[in-house]
Amino acid sequence: MNTRERIVEARGIKKVYEMGPERVEALRGIEISIQAGEFVGIMGPSGSGKSTLMHILGCLEKATEGTYILGGKNVSRVSDHDLSLMRANQIGFVFQTFNLIPQYSVLENVAMPFLYRKETRNEAEHLAERAIERVGLSARCHHKPSELSGGEMQRAAIARALVVEPLLILADEPTGNLDSETSNSIISLFHELNHQGTTLIVVTHEKEIASHCQTVYRLNDGQMVDGEGSA
Repeated sequence: MNTRERIVEARGIKKVYEMGPERVEALRGIEISIQAGEFVGIMGPSGSGKSTLMHILGCLEKATEGTYILGGKNVSRVSDHDLSLMRANQIGFVFQTFNLIPQYSVLENVAMPFLYRKETRNEAEHLAERAIERVGLSARCHHKPSELSGGEMQRAAIARALVVEPLLILADEPTGNLDSETSNSIISLFHELNHQGTTLIVVTHEKEIASHCQTVYRLNDGQMVDGEGSA
């Protein structure tokens, strides 16, 4: 993929939640443009709308108004079935709480995205091993989450996000449960992956994490407070 290709374009994104007689405007006309190979931060305090924006960018839900184009496809117009396929095949998720299945090994957790796809077990495990190697966790491949440190669990989660070779990785507060030294190692890994061409969006309220991003979007009360800018 051309590294200057625009893979995320959100125009006039609004999200309204109907809560009985009340209308809550979570997002009010968001504009975002991200090119392949960018390392982007989305910042904002609690309640600013950044989690709602993450859900829309991650195809977890649709905007009430506006246009969201992912990899050249207008997400606003796809069916719920196609939306789930886009989510599974084009986006890798990394969460603060890791979301690993405790009874499965690292290898099995990383291979999970292939569960409903055509790959054979051997193919799935081979691809999972390759992703695990990329995050420096090969020695822990057959360990279960309870046998890993917090940093190792997050590396396993990143490998699971990488394994399908998505258009982008969307990380929600990825260092929120980690100490500062481990957080730094995860951010260093993100830099390494980004240098290899991975497009990253990190949602955070921490200035230190956002300072590592090439571009930072800042939200408050569902709006961009200062548009697009460098970290």
